[in-house]
Amino acid sequence: MFSFAQIKWLHGLVTLVLLSTCFLPQLEGAAGASTFLKNRAPTEATSIEALPDLYEASVLELQNGLDASLFTSVDLIKAYFARIDEVNLQGPALRAILETNPSALAQAAALDAERKVSGKRSLLHGIPVVLKDNIATLASEGMNTTAGSFSLLGSIVPDDAGVVKKLRAAGAIILGKANLSEFAEFRGNLPSGWSGRGGQTTNAYFPSADPCGSSSGSGVSASIGLTAVTLGTETDGSITCPTDHNNLAGIKPSVGLTSRAGGAYSIFPLPLIPISEHQDTVGPLTRSVTDAAIVLSIIAGIDPNDNFTLAQPSPVPDYTQALDKNALVGKRIGVPRSVFLNETDTGLDPSVLAAFEEALDTIRGLGATVVDPADLPSAQEILVSNNETVVLDVDFKIQLNAWFEGLLVNPSGVRSLAELITFDNDNPALEEPVNFTSQSEFIESEATTGMTAAYFQSLAFDKELGATRGIDAALQAFNLDALVLPAAIAGYPIVTVPLGFYPDNVTIGSAGPLTVYPAPGVPFGLSFLGTGFSEFQLVGFAYAYEQKTMTRLARKAFPAAIPTTQLKDVIGN
Repeated sequence: MFSFAQIKWLHGLVTLVLLSTCFLPQLEGAAGASTFLKNRAPTEATSIEALPDLYEASVLELQNGLDASLFTSVDLIKAYFARIDEVNLQGPALRAILETNPSALAQAAALDAERKVSGKRSLLHGIPVVLKDNIATLASEGMNTTAGSFSLLGSIVPDDAGVVKKLRAAGAIILGKANLSEFAEFRGNLPSGWSGRGGQTTNAYFPSADPCGSSSGSGVSASIGLTAVTLGTETDGSITCPTDHNNLAGIKPSVGLTSRAGGAYSIFPLPLIPISEHQDTVGPLTRSVTDAAIVLSIIAGIDPNDNFTLAQPSPVPDYTQALDKNALVGKRIGVPRSVFLNETDTGLDPSVLAAFEEALDTIRGLGATVVDPADLPSAQEILVSNNETVVLDVDFKIQLNAWFEGLLVNPSGVRSLAELITFDNDNPALEEPVNFTSQSEFIESEATTGMTAAYFQSLAFDKELGATRGIDAALQAFNLDALVLPAAIAGYPIVTVPLGFYPDNVTIGSAGPLTVYPAPGVPFGLSFLGTGFSEFQLVGFAYAYEQKTMTRLARKAFPAAIPTTQLKDVIGN
């Protein structure tokens, strides 16, 4: 059987590697949009109709409305704050957002003024973004960076994360921090979406359903329009799986495409990251492939403070140019049946497998040749390998200790992984409530002895299994443009789009003390997976499939989880 870390990104997912052609869509402009005066209530029916529905609003729709003065970025912040309050403090208490940014309204006002004088900086100018709470922001802004742990509450980081600097330079507004699986799900045997600070995040598509982790709050926030876009991080499934469970489009970039410098558990300027510098990456979770491509175009790129980014091709592509409905025409797509589509090994529900078979037919209809089966030579070895665990345990201890040591201030006094374990044990009401006491991965990581020969052997074997005798071998052996494989251990990219929803008669399962999975109506996704730095191609393939199926629009979240506040409720107030 797979370990949980190995299968969580596979559950309900199938991954495809492809090549693409290019297409430049019309991204800007507001043709036909009526002019609307700032601070004037939208009483005319035509003006109200022109306002985007925030449940589904895209970056482009929001930019068009801002450009046409239908509303301001201040209006956007007010509306999203109200929507967050609706589902965090009332209703189903989804616990998706840990905290909001007290500086957001002032930043929005400044960006509104700048737009009037000199226009927008980018397609993210004045657009609200929620960050996973392991992505560092300066404490002077008024927010914490804690990974969901009270051991880091009130701590002061030396600088913004590299990706945050890029977002700010593009004119984006950091709206708040999302809840997550504490310490990026590397604490122990705990359910996805739970942290000491945030409690249990739950899915919006069925009461108390599993949101998947560790970017749980990011996924839930994007799914029901608590923000325009979100960022998450992935070591092994932590972008892919929340995207899958929450009816989203998400991109897990190649390790080294987006900077980790300054992120949680890192010391600026060193490129240390939440769990492992060899696997961690930062990427967007959004409601459409177009939005994800816009965000990736801005946060990707070389950062001298993260030496892994020096290996990426230059310059950074404009990923929106990959949005091509014909991207699958003429491609060969392999489907490894061995291991990765085995119900016993993966736990895939029959409804997911049936939806996948339909997806293959759709891909054929979009002009691709499906090669089935096309198995990875290393598949069985991946099933039983423990090399990933060896690498993660060592990396986590070293990099977490460095992060604690690099903090300017930490009120808890915690300065190492060993002291973190003690802190949790000494504060059970905060960090070890009933059914949430596990620190198994902390303890296992603390017990490691550092970068021994076994560590380097495991690191090399991970690359061999995932890439040399995995991705690369399968592509060559079957003359493929596409294959299905476990990308995390190879550090390769994944682009995920909605595939379907569990049927209403599915047997409800337990996912934790407070959560269930599977459950009626909960989404699952399809992932396009490629070799290193193939994001441009993958965006095109995911877009082609998304535009053909439009699966996200087939089902909404359960009614109590959908916030009702819209722009019309805040404009002029």
